[in-house]
Amino acid sequence: MSRKKRSSCLTKIFNFILTTVLVVFTAFGIQMYFNKAEGATTLKFAQISDDHLSSDTVNKAYRLTANSRELLDDAIDVINHTSNIDFVFFTGDVIDVPLEKNMKMFLEHASKIKYPYYAVPGNHDICVGGYLSKSLYVDLMQEYDKYYKFNKTYYSFTPKAGYKVIALDPIIDTRITANGELPQEQLDFLDKEIKEAGDNIILIFMHVPLKQPFTSDSHRLLNADAMYQVLKKYNNPIGIFTGHYHTTRVTQQNNIVHVSTPALISYPNAFRFINIHNYKNKAVFEIQYVPTRLSELQTKAKLLVFHASTYYGDEKDRTVTITIEKRK
Repeated sequence: MSRKKRSSCLTKIFNFILTTVLVVFTAFGIQMYFNKAEGATTLKFAQISDDHLSSDTVNKAYRLTANSRELLDDAIDVINHTSNIDFVFFTGDVIDVPLEKNMKMFLEHASKIKYPYYAVPGNHDICVGGYLSKSLYVDLMQEYDKYYKFNKTYYSFTPKAGYKVIALDPIIDTRITANGELPQEQLDFLDKEIKEAGDNIILIFMHVPLKQPFTSDSHRLLNADAMYQVLKKYNNPIGIFTGHYHTTRVTQQNNIVHVSTPALISYPNAFRFINIHNYKNKAVFEIQYVPTRLSELQTKAKLLVFHASTYYGDEKDRTVTITIEKRK
């Protein structure tokens, strides 16, 4: 190729790249302009569920407990290399066996997160008999996590103007069961917090889903109807982020978005990033599925489960955008 032709080719490539960059930045600028014009604010967070951290050297059934530390550290590394995250939320079963030493091990790993992080207990975190009681769980969270300034396993905070986070704890610690139930004091707390939030977007985090992603009499919220009775009083856009079922599912019921996040410990070994845009007349939930980068472990985990597609979910359950129109 002659020098003249080579120069012309390079010029065309440069112009193409420059045009592409200008188009992207122009589109981004336009979107930012309209967001600002409409008074939109954006909240971004990561949700990790069911990491079942363990010191096992051999895997348990379909759970890769022997690889649990690798999987958690991989998720944390991805989060730490992602910009503009407001917080990280663990929705229960952070450890596999409810022992104080395991909770400390989890918190040592979680302390590597460069963003604020929060958690609610799961049924694997709390033991009947007291190996890891709810009061000890709170004490350890307060000791290791400077952002956990709460005296109970249920609490609320405002991460940014226009948003209210409500963490609930339906874990039953008086008998052996994987079902959950919200005590009346938490239902009253939920009612009070939403009422005081005005027109804020409500984000609820708990281990056991309000709406089952699939039917299971042994894992359900026993008084789901009572929680629905509270929520139906309000028109706020509401997102409910849960785990427990180790599955990937997103469903909408009127002004409520139910997000079941898959397990990190078992197939599909994934977590989520969520962007929520708060406009004057609508809330936009951008829900993203993030698989582990440890592909060999994910392949191994898939071989250990029946009906892998149930846990993987449909495309609309993995990455989806849902818009909730605001009602007065």
